Amino acid sequence: MFGVEPICKVLTSHGLKIATSTYYAAKNRTPSARSIRDAELKTQISRVHADNFGVYGVRKVWRQLHREDIPVARCTVARLMRDLGLEGARRGKKIRTTIRDDGHDRPSDLLRRDFTASRPNERWVADFTYVATWSGIVYVAFVVDVFSRATVGWSAATSKRAKLVLDALDMALWRRDRDGIPAGPGLVHHSDAGSQYTSFAFTAHLLEAGIDASIGTVGDALDNALMESQIGLYKTELINPRRPWHGLADVELGTAEWVDWFNNQRVHTAIGDIPPHEHETNHYAQQQPQPAAGVNA
Repeated sequence: MFGVEPICKVLTSHGLKIATSTYYAAKNRTPSARSIRDAELKTQISRVHADNFGVYGVRKVWRQLHREDIPVARCTVARLMRDLGLEGARRGKKIRTTIRDDGHDRPSDLLRRDFTASRPNERWVADFTYVATWSGIVYVAFVVDVFSRATVGWSAATSKRAKLVLDALDMALWRRDRDGIPAGPGLVHHSDAGSQYTSFAFTAHLLEAGIDASIGTVGDALDNALMESQIGLYKTELINPRRPWHGLADVELGTAEWVDWFNNQRVHTAIGDIPPHEHETNHYAQQQPQPAAGVNA
């Protein structure tokens, strides 16, 4: 081990004049208020990043800190995340999985790229993707509520037959019924022109539930852009960072965990930087009748 004095002498001989007293003065100096604050913020930033699948970038970490009443400037979050080596997930390319079937009549496009809704259960969008695993390909289907961006139904299977998307639809219907907000007449279910969504079994199921079917035009991803974006997030935030996947059970467990986080914790820009569940809760709270002025509760 070398002492401080020999090291300072070597540095001085190489043109870096540092006195021994300078080193001890720096070592014993009281930490600045900024350095103390930075250390505290780094702990909070690391926690928020880790708690959210390690996918939050500067903006979402900054938003989450403010949701937790931790005031900090966005530029400070950016600086400290650079110091910590933290960054948000980056999206890759979307690979098409659905194949159109010209043998089935298709419903018309009722959304026409208008991915807005005034309430839950007004418009759902659906699609599926695939995950490469050691045991083979696993297909994962989703149903998303346009109003809140909540994933209301999903399913996974080793086959992309119509049952895959039927199971996702059934989960969505079951969950809404369980939560006391059943879906039915007035709801539009929108998808691309894949054979699974134009099959007799699927369209009959929609009719039985009183749901209007909507199919985008062939070969245009923009006609189901919201669902394309949602699947992109799924791949970016869960599938790609956690590869390799072992098989169906592995993917199902990971997807269940991600959907729960996505619906209840992940903040979304399109709905005011709050989670989907909170957005729906706020909507229903506003629908409750307010007590008349001057009347005691």
